[in-house]
Amino acid sequence: MEGLTLDRSLNETLDMERMFDDRSLAEGRPAKFLMTLYKPHLGKIMISIFFFLIKSSPAWVLPIITANLINIATNPDEHSTSAIWLNLIVMAVVLVQNIPTHSLYIHFASKAIRFVEAGLRSTLVRKLQHLSIAAHGELKSGKLQAKVLRDVEAIEFLSKQMMISVLSAVMNMIVSLIIVYTHSFSVFAFFFMTIPTSVFLISQFRKRIRRTNNEFRKEIEDMSGKVSEMVDMLPVTRAHGLQQVEIDKVDTSLRRLKGRGIRLDMLEAYFSSSNWVTFQTFQLGCLGFTSILAYRGSIPVGDIVMYQGFFNMIMMSVNQILNVYPMIAKGFESIHSVTEVLLNNDMEEYTGNRKPDQIRGEIDFDKVSFSYRDSDKHVLHNMDLRVKPGETIAFVGESGAGKSTILNLLIGFYKPTEGKISVDGIPMNELAISEYRKSLAVVLQNSILFSGSIRDNITYGLPNISEDRVWEVVDMANLRDVIEQLPEGLDTLIGEHGGRLSGGQRQRIAIARALIRDPRIIILDEATSALDNISEHKVQQAMGRLIKGRTTFVVAHRLSTIRDADRIVVMKKGQIAESGTYDELLKRRGEFYEMENLQKSAL
Repeated sequence: MEGLTLDRSLNETLDMERMFDDRSLAEGRPAKFLMTLYKPHLGKIMISIFFFLIKSSPAWVLPIITANLINIATNPDEHSTSAIWLNLIVMAVVLVQNIPTHSLYIHFASKAIRFVEAGLRSTLVRKLQHLSIAAHGELKSGKLQAKVLRDVEAIEFLSKQMMISVLSAVMNMIVSLIIVYTHSFSVFAFFFMTIPTSVFLISQFRKRIRRTNNEFRKEIEDMSGKVSEMVDMLPVTRAHGLQQVEIDKVDTSLRRLKGRGIRLDMLEAYFSSSNWVTFQTFQLGCLGFTSILAYRGSIPVGDIVMYQGFFNMIMMSVNQILNVYPMIAKGFESIHSVTEVLLNNDMEEYTGNRKPDQIRGEIDFDKVSFSYRDSDKHVLHNMDLRVKPGETIAFVGESGAGKSTILNLLIGFYKPTEGKISVDGIPMNELAISEYRKSLAVVLQNSILFSGSIRDNITYGLPNISEDRVWEVVDMANLRDVIEQLPEGLDTLIGEHGGRLSGGQRQRIAIARALIRDPRIIILDEATSALDNISEHKVQQAMGRLIKGRTTFVVAHRLSTIRDADRIVVMKKGQIAESGTYDELLKRRGEFYEMENLQKSAL
């Protein structure tokens, strides 16, 4: 049963993803967005409305029963006591039924809301996984967290307000007006006058509330981004004694957020108080109007209470909608926020579907040029490079020469602006990029680990790895001495980002994670530049086992670490200045020779 539920949830999430492929769901149409979300759950919503009508009946029946009892009591000659008992029994039955019907109403409404909430978060996460690296570069992690957590929660709250508060208010108004219309058209006409007033009040406040909500939401996202950056910068901040600088920076954002929040609260308070005064004045008018009708004999005395009850219900309903409007505006603003992600077109660069049986690791750069978005300056220009399977290629050069860009192109984070890259003779445009990446292993300068155990980090994404295989790669990565000293061995938790480990230990875990995948192509981006000599030696030994027999691309800062590379490619201003073995390049006395001498003189 659980499996069926999970499958159904996954299908609903995928259906939701397909909905957002419809470009008619443009920003600025939050109502259509909400209707699209709930379209698959229309059945649950209709059943919920059915039980709502039944469970709400006491509110509509009570004024009628009250008027009947007053009219019976004021005209005893025309009625018997049995009429009183009959009215009381009817009211009691109507009251008791509220318990089961209210539960059923909430049950079906909650199922629809919770399915949409989970599906929307899942769709956001899936979308984030499919957005291009360039798109992620434009979105701060703190803002993304706010969208997935705070904004979806606001949309969920909006849904509850629509299904509980707004639905209740609208149905109470409709039923009350129908009942009043059947009793007295003149009283109905008086009641109906309240609707233009409510519309006028909403129109007066709507733009100001929407604008203030938009400003407040952006301040929260900016604050979330600054807190996220502050946490990431904590070691640097502490090391340089700059705690007060970060505190002042965050305090500035907090002051702006406080100011926006106070303005929003005051606007909502003014809106709410204006509603209350307006409709209390209307209610006083209703009491006076129906009292005059009763005084003239146009209606029975008991009907004053009935009309007052229904008018009070209408006023409360209108007031409820008006009071809830600021919260609805917040929900609509959150819809605008999540659509920034859901309707983002900046997807994964490669969309091919060819799945080679096995990647051998032959790479061909054919007249490749590349420039970043919104820039005319080429990072790479007319680059030609052919790499044989199993060959180790090292890239060196000054900062900005294009070394890391080459690695990003190899991984498929970006596509060449001109020219093409082929893998085993297949253009990367045609490759199924996710299948291709399964043959890659990437080890960066700052290894990215998550806050699980060492075992979890090594076997990340590979659930069925044997214990023997894990220990095999542990030995290959020179990790056994580290693991045996830990109290829980492989199951030791390493803290957020591996904070309980040294840099060398984190690098060796990253290498073990690469080894266990048995990749055909290895990408090493300055993997040892931040390590001390002892750690570097151990990591170099592990890397030697990692790259053996595999096509390897290395970006290195220390030239001594790439002495054994099959070829060293010297990059300068986005072009290959020279290439060859370590010894060949030294003999040429060119760019590489000068770089080597500079490093030696710096020691």
